[in-house]
Amino acid sequence: MQQKKNLEQLRILRYFSVFLLFGQVLLHLIQGKTYYRKILEHMVSVGPGSMSPVVLVSVFSGMIFTIQTARELVQFGAVNTVGGAFALAFCRELAPILTASIIAGQVGSAFAAEIGAMRVTEQIDALYMLRTNPIDYLVLPRVIACCLMMPIMMIFALITGIAGGIFAASQLYQVAPEVFLESVRSFLETSDIFIILLKGVIFGAIVSVNGCSWGLTTKGGAKEVGESATTAVVSTWVSIFIMDFILTLVFFEKPVF
Repeated sequence: MQQKKNLEQLRILRYFSVFLLFGQVLLHLIQGKTYYRKILEHMVSVGPGSMSPVVLVSVFSGMIFTIQTARELVQFGAVNTVGGAFALAFCRELAPILTASIIAGQVGSAFAAEIGAMRVTEQIDALYMLRTNPIDYLVLPRVIACCLMMPIMMIFALITGIAGGIFAASQLYQVAPEVFLESVRSFLETSDIFIILLKGVIFGAIVSVNGCSWGLTTKGGAKEVGESATTAVVSTWVSIFIMDFILTLVFFEKPVF
């Protein structure tokens, strides 16, 4: 019973360690010591390495959303506005959330597993002996890579999702691509693109810091490494949805007074 209680307390402390690591990352980023080669390596894994699932999910989710929206708008004779509904929901919210969730599952879990394996095999202790700070060598390159590549991946998701929506609307409801795109353009503002890019930077930081934090606090063996990777993904998903809710209130909720 006491052992179970101690494990629960340790898990709570590991959740709080994410915030501590985020502060350390900001401090080391200000100091400006970075390993550019490591950043490029992680940019490849976050970007091209995650391209296939992001594109596939975006295309099919765009088609699904268009079908579900258009079938309702047809009843009111407003099928030509399906692009506007698509812009409001998919472009603003669904595309960023789906992209961040996919990268969290693929990249965030890999970060936690890699660093967790280094922790249990005492490779991180060896870095200290070589006078290399693990934050500079392991964490900061991953955070920078995620913050740089996540907005780009969201733009790709946006483009492919719109392409899927155009295909579904034209083939199933005879909505011309020009009509669909014009409806999207009339509802989607330029500021929305900047908000999507901002979400990409914030979500990238959440994915990378969560993954690295759970990896650095791993103790035990192979079983604990797997648990850290799984928990990193779940906690990242929860954090992304909470942050998306906050950003939505800040940017899209009009004040009552």
